[in-house]
Amino acid sequence: MRSNHDFSFQPLAVFIFCLFFGLTVTGCASGPMARKLHLEDISPEAALTHYQGLSRMTPAELGRERTVLVAVPQTPFTQMRVAMLLGHPRAQQDLGKGLALLEGILKSTDPAATPFHPLAREIADNYQERIKLESQLEKQGQQLNQQLKESQRKVAELQEKLDNLANIEKSLIPRPRAARPEGVKR
Repeated sequence: MRSNHDFSFQPLAVFIFCLFFGLTVTGCASGPMARKLHLEDISPEAALTHYQGLSRMTPAELGRERTVLVAVPQTPFTQMRVAMLLGHPRAQQDLGKGLALLEGILKSTDPAATPFHPLAREIADNYQERIKLESQLEKQGQQLNQQLKESQRKVAELQEKLDNLANIEKSLIPRPRAARPEGVKR
């Protein structure tokens, strides 16, 4: 038989849990996205509204949004929102991970994913193009670095040649100046 002492903390623990849960839900539902996005609306239009709302968020809010989206059940709607956040210019980008989420939506046979297929295809194409452009920029940057190093090497070689010529010129025996007849002007 248990004493009353064993159960004295249980109501307090339940109260603290309920308080924490309530504050967490309230905090999530009172942010800038809650005003724009109704939780029961899980359409592609709602996902686009979410994307538009991302541009009005601060970096700290974007980080909190990412934390919240990772914690909630991963439905096609949530995955779409996470993928949009991963490719947003003002957030910490991870286009590869975003593209993987979008491809998962496109391959899904879940009826909830079907309405998101056109939007997922557009965003996936955009991410693929951005990845391709980033790769090209990186390659061009490497080529420019190689060209810069080669130019610097050539400049150093030319400077060395000029220094050698200057040393040769200094080492030459000076010629005596030819005496000019008086009265002859140059």
